[in-house]
Amino acid sequence: MGHMLIEAVREAPDCRLAGALDVAGGTAIGSDAAAFLGFTSGVPVVSDLRAGLKDAQVLIDFTRPEGTLAHLAVCRELGVQLVIGTTGFTDAQKAEIAEAAKALSTGYDIGIIEAHHRHKVDAPSGTALKMGEVIADALGRDLKDCAVYAREGVTGERDPSTIGFATIRGGDIVGDHTVLFAGTGERIEITHKSASRSTYAQGSLRAVRFLADQRAGLFDMFDVLNLK
Repeated sequence: MGHMLIEAVREAPDCRLAGALDVAGGTAIGSDAAAFLGFTSGVPVVSDLRAGLKDAQVLIDFTRPEGTLAHLAVCRELGVQLVIGTTGFTDAQKAEIAEAAKALSTGYDIGIIEAHHRHKVDAPSGTALKMGEVIADALGRDLKDCAVYAREGVTGERDPSTIGFATIRGGDIVGDHTVLFAGTGERIEITHKSASRSTYAQGSLRAVRFLADQRAGLFDMFDVLNLK
């Protein structure tokens, strides 16, 4: 994802790469951030957050939650804006899922199936959990009370009020998510499959451009896409 972001910034006429970060001990530390593209950007990859942000106006963060929170504290101190990258369904697709959940609230068992590459360390994905929250909210339920994350052995008949999750990890899958409404004699599926991380890089730059006109606040993609 870092490579995709660097490439997108390099190709954007209104953006400039000011820094590049990797974890301490990472193989890219000390190298030029654009070396993988065969170019010299003059920006070295560093592990020191403050050094990486010294010339930056915005940090695009695609790390883990604990890393994001640590970065947020430093960004707040330095006055650097922060774009937190998430993947998966668009807001329009989330609305479609919510409407489907309302229409199929009885007579259908609901499941969320997600697949990612072998290196992803959390499960279910944040996007899958968000899908569960959207569905639960549309049905007037609390996901904490109705989610089922694992089934093994003799589990008994399924509780129709639950929302099930299934996780697949393998290969280089960028990200697949399916919401399944399984009824008697039919099933309805809403699926999103990511073939490239470049989509997320372009979405990140769109958020950066949105922040350029904002003074302060917490925003989401509804704001960025002017859907509110």
